[in-house]
Amino acid sequence: MTVEKFKYDNRWTRNFAFASFLWGFVGMLVGLIVALQLVFPQLNITQWGSFGRLRPLHTNAVIFAFVGNGIFMGVYYSLQRLLKTRMWSDKLSAIHFWGWQLIIVAAAITLPLGLSAGKEYAELEWPIDIAITLIWVVFGVNMFATILTRRERHLYVAIWFYIATWITVAMLHIVNSMELPISAFKSYSLYAGVQDALVQWWYGHNAVAFFLTTPYLGLMYYFLPKAANRPVYSYRLSIIHFWALIFLYIWAGPHHLLYTALPDWAQSLGTVFSIMLIAPSWGGMINGLLTLCGAWDKVRVDPVLKFMVVAVTAYGMATFEGPMLSIKAVNAVSHYTDWTIAHVHIGALGWNGFLTFGILYWMIPRIYKTNLYSTKLANTHFWLGTLGILFYAVPLYWAALTQWSMLKQFTPEGILKYPNFLETIAAIKPMYMLRVVGGLLYLTGTTVGIYNLIKTAGQGVFQPDEDAEAPALEKNFTPHSSEGWHRVIERRPVQMLVFSLIVVAIGGVIEFVPTFLIESNVPSITSVKPYSPLELHGRDIYIREGCYNCHSQMIRPFRSETERYGEYSKAGEFVYDHPFQFGSKRTGPDIQREGGKYPDSWHYNHMLEPTSMSPGSIMPAYPHIIDDDLNITLTGTKIKAMQMLGVPYPKGYDTLALADLDKQSVTIQQSLAKDGIKVSKKKEIIALIAYLQRLGKDIKTAPKLTETK
Repeated sequence: MTVEKFKYDNRWTRNFAFASFLWGFVGMLVGLIVALQLVFPQLNITQWGSFGRLRPLHTNAVIFAFVGNGIFMGVYYSLQRLLKTRMWSDKLSAIHFWGWQLIIVAAAITLPLGLSAGKEYAELEWPIDIAITLIWVVFGVNMFATILTRRERHLYVAIWFYIATWITVAMLHIVNSMELPISAFKSYSLYAGVQDALVQWWYGHNAVAFFLTTPYLGLMYYFLPKAANRPVYSYRLSIIHFWALIFLYIWAGPHHLLYTALPDWAQSLGTVFSIMLIAPSWGGMINGLLTLCGAWDKVRVDPVLKFMVVAVTAYGMATFEGPMLSIKAVNAVSHYTDWTIAHVHIGALGWNGFLTFGILYWMIPRIYKTNLYSTKLANTHFWLGTLGILFYAVPLYWAALTQWSMLKQFTPEGILKYPNFLETIAAIKPMYMLRVVGGLLYLTGTTVGIYNLIKTAGQGVFQPDEDAEAPALEKNFTPHSSEGWHRVIERRPVQMLVFSLIVVAIGGVIEFVPTFLIESNVPSITSVKPYSPLELHGRDIYIREGCYNCHSQMIRPFRSETERYGEYSKAGEFVYDHPFQFGSKRTGPDIQREGGKYPDSWHYNHMLEPTSMSPGSIMPAYPHIIDDDLNITLTGTKIKAMQMLGVPYPKGYDTLALADLDKQSVTIQQSLAKDGIKVSKKKEIIALIAYLQRLGKDIKTAPKLTETK
């Protein structure tokens, strides 16, 4: 048997590790800022620092910068050692690292500038989407070439999860990012309304599944046994866990759209598969925790294992709560409240955050050939982080139940007890303050951890090329006749890639085909007309400012909602919405029936100073919309783009659009003048008012019954 000597590459593992905790600090700091803005609206400083623009920056920084770099750090370290080979190409590793950091920088610049596609977790505009695709391909080529040149024949369970992650994220990103560019930093989704919502939450839910979950499960299967110095509890359970998880997860996206205009069959499908997800999810948690059997004494003293135990436990709790939230009766309470925010952060802070820090505390001393600088500081980090999670999540659960119960209450006479939505915001402000305390504790712990890791690196000597040796891979391998079917697949990475793609694609195909091809799934409404040119511009401003982060445009068929907002929403109302704007959290009231509810002057003053029209509002002011001129240079291009997407504007309307825009602008300008407001017809506020006043007007609703006197 020939033993070959080679070197592991630690350079890019180290670089991804340092990038992870750098961007993690930035993402969490921005998260703390936006949490403070909900308590102190005056912290919305300038349009570039408003809540609507910073909130997407926070989510993208935590998901793609902190967690993304954490994934690559763990994959690059574990893959080489599991396959007994160096990463295939140092150049591809460098392109991957620097390309990903440039994407993050591009996101950090464009999102505060308001360059947003308007879809949660997929806000980045089309040039950045293309860059993500290219860098993801670079990562995939480097990973698969490394697998194909391995010295270890069988692929360990962690690698199964890496393979499924790569192919599924590629599929999700490409399908959801199908958009029609109209300028260098502006595009419209190819899908509209209900169809766009289905694709977005198929992507959004599975971005959680295949970016925040499956790669981290792969990392758990490698680093947890290493840290505990024990084998994985059950190989058979890992097989069931893997295949069941990747098959079931992809179906669950519609549970984000329960009680919406999405067809009932799709909602039910999402619920059924979400509930079934408990089994494989908890299979992974159990496999992780039982791996520690016999090592619990070590857990009490080892901060690495403390982080990992809480991480796996948080994964178990989050993956129990998710299926529960997909039950309609529970979802009626949780959706559009802070319950969803608490749920997501149990996963992000507990599962992803703590597992990342556990891996960093284990790995950094090894690649620097030293000991951890301070166990005491690591334990301090652990307890600050744990308390931070509790102080973050528990108040938000409380806030959700408080707000839901207030919104649902009627007086004995059958009138809404709290008709003003802002009454509920005032009631939950103390919980928002406690959330800030939790975020501050977690960020403080993160800062302590970063200091500890930097000091650890400083006292050691970095090993960029780590010596290793292993037997060469046998060329003429004869499998044992008693081998199971899965042992055969484990030797064939290409087949595993293909099988994984088939398994994850089944759910998406079955959900998409009826919704896109069967017309009755999205029945048309003849009274629904395309947006006017001015309204289309106003809608783009609404998306630019991130208003969908706080307002929904989806009235569910509950008495409390129809009494408060008007007729429940229909699928046919959204057929010209590219992208959809259903929203996922109500920090302000639903605005689906906003049109004609208030005069134009109310909207003007509300944007200039929200509390002047809505005392107690925590909405940012938007004086720049009143001061800035509307850019109408792309008006014709926007109309042409909409025509290409199937919006039935008359032929040649792009040449007439500016005249119609000017006419409607003058009408709104005159309406404001009657109330003593002098403003140029060229200002952005005119377009935004046009859009807000259009909402819901295509649907004629029956007048509410009034008391007979």
